Amino acid sequence: MARASIFSGNLVVIGFGSIAKATLALLLQQDTLILRTITVIAPILDQSPWFEAQGIVFIKAHLDKDNYEDLLDRHVDPGDFLLNLSVDVSSIALMTYAANAGVLYLDTCIEPWAGGYTDPSPSSARRTNYALRQQMLTLRKQLGEGPTAVVAHGANPGLISHLLKAGLMRLAGELKHPAPIADGQMQWARLAMQMGVKVVHIAEHDTQRSTQPKQSGEFVNTWSVDGFISEGGQPAELAWGTHERNWRKDARRHRSGSKNSIYLDQPSATVLLKTWTPVEGSCLGLLITHHETCSLADCLTLREHGDVIYRPTLHYAYRCCDEALLSINELIDNNWQPPRTKRVMSNDVAAGGVDALGVLLMGHALNAYWFGSVLSVDQARALVPFNTATSLQVAAGVFAGMVWAVRNPDRGIVEAEDMDHMRILDTASPYLGTVLAQQTDWRPTTTGTPDKSDAVEYPWQFAQFAGA
Repeated sequence: MARASIFSGNLVVIGFGSIAKATLALLLQQDTLILRTITVIAPILDQSPWFEAQGIVFIKAHLDKDNYEDLLDRHVDPGDFLLNLSVDVSSIALMTYAANAGVLYLDTCIEPWAGGYTDPSPSSARRTNYALRQQMLTLRKQLGEGPTAVVAHGANPGLISHLLKAGLMRLAGELKHPAPIADGQMQWARLAMQMGVKVVHIAEHDTQRSTQPKQSGEFVNTWSVDGFISEGGQPAELAWGTHERNWRKDARRHRSGSKNSIYLDQPSATVLLKTWTPVEGSCLGLLITHHETCSLADCLTLREHGDVIYRPTLHYAYRCCDEALLSINELIDNNWQPPRTKRVMSNDVAAGGVDALGVLLMGHALNAYWFGSVLSVDQARALVPFNTATSLQVAAGVFAGMVWAVRNPDRGIVEAEDMDHMRILDTASPYLGTVLAQQTDWRPTTTGTPDKSDAVEYPWQFAQFAGA
């Protein structure tokens, strides 16, 4: 028997890339959100007959600073849902529009207008996700209560914050440590501190591969090429733990806001670091900047009398698929000149690959503990058409965030950390493959660290993962 719908309005989607297609395919087969009409607005519309047969209305248009309000006014009514899955369209502008128009809103990252990532004039600090998030926090304070706008809620950022809370709860059970009574920021930070968590990696390993070899000058990825290039060119960002003893020469602090995260004075795709996932064990990832680095830094910072007494070192550690790794390295070698061609892997993904996305909690009595989603491309294809393992993890986060928004329609701007993690994971879990918890004795080796004896006496230092 179909469940009763909790929403029956119109959906307007901005963008029609791989994630939009994956998400629409999921939305069209579920029965929780009954969508009266679906309208897609995007500058490039390479829709297949399958999407056309679903009755979707396609509008070929590029939203910019001058036309977005007029374009949206033609297609958005009060009570609708505005889903922003685009690039080069300001999230701040669309959140403001949604609040004034009385519509629900969700995006998967805080996106600036075109050129916001590549404009050389702003300082490195202003090009960080921390700075973009500060704009959102300012807008949230200005708007106050109103239609719910869920910001940065795909797989990561988004689902990963809920997996972190669930992982902390599972670890507390393993350690026989009392779980927090209330779902509040201080409770999660205190729990992590009491269990001895010193380092948190958003540890992802994508083993999917293409049946079509990457060509010279071609950028290949399992999700948005433009999105990966944008992130890779931003400064690397991380939460700096209270246990850290050696400040990096390239590390920089922010001058405003909570100051709970820092950035490095180099592009995030150029920072290599050791990490671990259950798929192939130890691997070398990239410290790609992400929204959740900043939002989780706030969630896991504990203060007393205004002083920070605890914070783990926390950041994304991404081992992308082989083709994407070759592509980003080629891009860096070519001094970040745009690739000649771009390809998002879809039907050409070979069978057998997986995307393992989870949190690696380190430094406690069990050494290290990974908790997350292990989803194969074969499972993804069987569950929802037009998906790879990577895209379905994102689409699951989008869907779960939308369901939460319509059930909580007047919460104003919210982040993943403000939401009920159990409800989100309950909605998303049918699309996440195996949700796995695994303890490991893995530690980063001391090879190449400035002082090996210091590494033994003071384990879990950032330099042991990423060098000096």
